[in-house]
Amino acid sequence: MPRHARLPDDPAQRSLFDPPPCAPGELSVAAEAAPCGVAIATAPANFRHPRAQRELRLGEHLVAYELRRARRRSIGFVVGSEGLSVAAPRWVGQGDIDAALREKAAWVLRKLAEQHARDQRLQAARVDWGDGATFPFLGGTVVVVLDPRLRSGAAGAMLDAAEAAADAVPGATRLALRVALPHSAAPAQIRDAVQSWLQRQARRIFEERCAHFAARLGVRIRRLSLSSAQTRWGSASADGSVRLNWRLVHFGLSTVDYVVAHELAHLRHMDHGPKFWDVVRSVVPDLDGARRRLKEEVVPVFG
Repeated sequence: MPRHARLPDDPAQRSLFDPPPCAPGELSVAAEAAPCGVAIATAPANFRHPRAQRELRLGEHLVAYELRRARRRSIGFVVGSEGLSVAAPRWVGQGDIDAALREKAAWVLRKLAEQHARDQRLQAARVDWGDGATFPFLGGTVVVVLDPRLRSGAAGAMLDAAEAAADAVPGATRLALRVALPHSAAPAQIRDAVQSWLQRQARRIFEERCAHFAARLGVRIRRLSLSSAQTRWGSASADGSVRLNWRLVHFGLSTVDYVVAHELAHLRHMDHGPKFWDVVRSVVPDLDGARRRLKEEVVPVFG
C-alpha cells in the first residue's frame, strides 16, 4: 500500500482564495460552493456514486464509490457532483484501498456533506421561468412581469421602479422587470430575454465602476469584455485587457466593486502577493466582507 493517499486539489471544494486559486490575474468562481464549516451529517446517510462498483461503511455512513484503476503511484480521492471517485494503481489491493478510505474517512465524509449541501443550494437557486419569476439584481430582488404591450423600442425588457410586488418585504428592494413577451411565452424565451437585459446592465455597470477604480488606482484599461466563464469571476492581462463575468450583477454593488478593484489591481501587480492585496484594500476597505459574500451568496441557475 502507498505510504499515504493523495488528497485532490478539488476546485469545487477549495475555498475561494486558498492557494492556488487561479493563475495570476484571475479570480475564481466559488459562490456556489458550500460555506466553510459544513458539518458531517450526524444521522446515518447513504452517499452513492451513479457508477459505483464498491461500497464501504465509514462510521454510520454507507459510501458507494466509483473505482478507477490507473497508472499512478498513489491512491487519489475526488468528491464531485456525482459523489466519491477513487483512482488507484493497478497493483494496490482492494483491502489497501478500503484502509486508505477509512484513514481519510473524516475528509471524505466532510466533502460528501459539503457537496450534498451545495447540490441543495443549487437546486434552490434554479429559476422557474414564467410570469412572476424572481432573480437577484445588484443585491435586490426583481420580479419578471410579462407585458406584450411593451414597445419594441424598450429592447425587449424594461425595469419598472414604480411597480413593486405586493408581497415585498418592507424596506427590501423588489422591482419589476417588464418583458415584451406574451403570457404564452416558453420558459427559454423568458430566460433569454432576462439574460440579455442582465448582460446589457452588466456592460453599463462594469464600464462605470472600471472608470471609477481605474482613476483611483492610476491604471489604464485598454479593453473591457464580458465573460460567461463557469470558473472565473474575472481576469486581467498585463496589456490592460480586463474580463468580468456578467453574473456579477446578481450581487450587491460593493461585491461588484471588489471584483473590479481586484482585477484592476492586477494591472499594477500580476500576482497575489502582499503588495497586490495592499492595493485592493486601499480602495475596498471591507475586503473580507466582500470575499465572504462572493463565496457564500448563491447566484441563480438559469438552466
